[in-house]
Amino acid sequence: MSSLDELIQRARTLLADGHSPGQIADELSLSVETVTWLLTQQKGGATPKDVGIDWTAVSSKGPLLDELAMMMLKHYYSAASTEPRGDAQPEMFPTTVVGIAISGIPIATLIAVAEDVALAVYYPAKQSTRDPPVGLISGNFAQISGERCVIVDDVITSGTTMHEVVRYVRKHGGNPIAVLVIFDKRGIRDIDGVPVYSLFRISRID
Repeated sequence: MSSLDELIQRARTLLADGHSPGQIADELSLSVETVTWLLTQQKGGATPKDVGIDWTAVSSKGPLLDELAMMMLKHYYSAASTEPRGDAQPEMFPTTVVGIAISGIPIATLIAVAEDVALAVYYPAKQSTRDPPVGLISGNFAQISGERCVIVDDVITSGTTMHEVVRYVRKHGGNPIAVLVIFDKRGIRDIDGVPVYSLFRISRID
């Protein structure tokens, strides 16, 4: 079975299990457009220009996930400032870490623990069942008003969700100071003026 066949099968299985296209996109680290194509197009048609990422070898193991989260945090501080961690400007330090559901939550939790700060959880609009769909901050975790927020997720695919989160944080009184991701498929350096720090930039060459 080819990797494309496997993706189609995984997408269909997730759909049969009750996942929405937005949730499937998060599970497979693909865009919603790619997931829609996987679920509806006939084999042999033109495939979307997307890159599938399977990082379950790390995400499924707590110690490895913790090391990855610390790599993201260290990369942020080393790339954002030429000063040592202890001499960095206070504006660089978050007071709240915002994890984007679902894959950003465990990473954000580990970073929040390491930084001894609050944890907020954001549910993006693509996972919403409302019409029209809306994104929101969970009421079960920290709120963001007046906070310096670092936004955390696993992958930037199209950038749409990140733009949404940055706008939401600002609209609700928070100050987004950085976006931290493992993989950036778009090579985005900033989201509406908020710098992006990725461990890996992925480029598709056709």
